[in-house]
Amino acid sequence: MDIRELETALLDQKEELEALRNKSFCYREEERMINLESSLAQVVIGVRRSGKSTLCFNALERSKVSYAYVNFDDENLIDLSVKDMNNVLQVLYSIYGDFTHLFFDEIQNIEGWHLFVNRMLRKGIHVLLTGSNSKLLSGELASHLTGRHHTIELLPFSFKDWCSYNGIAMAPLTTRNKGFLMGAFDKYLHQGGFPELLVEPDHTNYIESLFHDIITQDIRKRFKVKYIDSLERLARHLLNISPAVIVKDKLQKQFGFKSHHTLGNYLSYMTQTYLLCKVSKYSSKSKERSVAEKVYAIDVAFMNKRENAFAGDNLGWRLETMVYLELRRRIKTAEEDIYYFDNGNTEADFIVCSGSKVMGIYQVAYDIENPRTRRREINGAVAAAKHTKCSNVFILTDHHSETIVNNGIEIKSMPVWEWIVRGN
Repeated sequence: MDIRELETALLDQKEELEALRNKSFCYREEERMINLESSLAQVVIGVRRSGKSTLCFNALERSKVSYAYVNFDDENLIDLSVKDMNNVLQVLYSIYGDFTHLFFDEIQNIEGWHLFVNRMLRKGIHVLLTGSNSKLLSGELASHLTGRHHTIELLPFSFKDWCSYNGIAMAPLTTRNKGFLMGAFDKYLHQGGFPELLVEPDHTNYIESLFHDIITQDIRKRFKVKYIDSLERLARHLLNISPAVIVKDKLQKQFGFKSHHTLGNYLSYMTQTYLLCKVSKYSSKSKERSVAEKVYAIDVAFMNKRENAFAGDNLGWRLETMVYLELRRRIKTAEEDIYYFDNGNTEADFIVCSGSKVMGIYQVAYDIENPRTRRREINGAVAAAKHTKCSNVFILTDHHSETIVNNGIEIKSMPVWEWIVRGN
């Protein structure tokens, strides 16, 4: 690529960067996971449009370090190869002067990018990377950066992020603030957490476009999928029925896949690109954990904002998905795992473990006023507590607060919004 053309493209990007400095962005808890003094590459990964670039920008700006920036998701840089990276570096020094940090956005678009990043790390330059698809997920990072990386996973806005963006106080929990939080959570439950949905009026078109980009850009191009129509139909079906336990024989027959292998690959592609998440069944046996996995959407917006989507009508499913995503955010800092419990007679939605130790049991129900629903949810929580010998047990609802004692097990019931805000 001609170095003058490269200089023009990177100057334009610097101009865009300067414009961001005139805007204010909410603080997100994942920012504290970025260590700008580390000798390891800091890699922020997650679903498209979850705010990865903004998170990195905020971290760099708040730290006051000197840094240079390149966004490789730019049509002007489409012909770049790893052989051009020395020219990129030269132009960056000419534009930014001396710097200690490099911020590369969507660097996976450059074949062989890891060779350049490793060289920068050896030279003592701190590197911050973002990516949204398979080229920056754990498997390739482990092989390409040979342990010289720290991964930060970013999901769409949490409820705390959503409140921060909208200026809604989360403390103290006065009657007034509780009322505001209840109203805010109802909106969040229906809208979802993609940041741009807060300013984009056409939610359906936005989410449909995002879904299409993940299927065609992140999956088809990266994994060379031939039968894209089958993949898309499977993806839409799973988002429509999520959260749901995957029955592979049924799905294979329904969508006409020739083998479990093809179906397994498609499911793997959807989780690697953050369209879906999978939760294993709680068991001490590895074989049981690997079958009957449960799937969740990466955000509730995918459940009802797509064209011809119906899953959003079930508020219980949406609430369960919200709790799963909040638990997933929490376990990334605590190095824990999430499972679901099913003993054949009753179920509990989530069991959080640190190694083999069970840290908490979480049952989710939109409403437990109905006696039958109340009995089912309590029985599932109690069965999981007795099986795991865990005393930290919750039933999370839309609006119900109560302490329940059943069979010697104390269960804390509270609204999901309160559980999130309090950090229980």
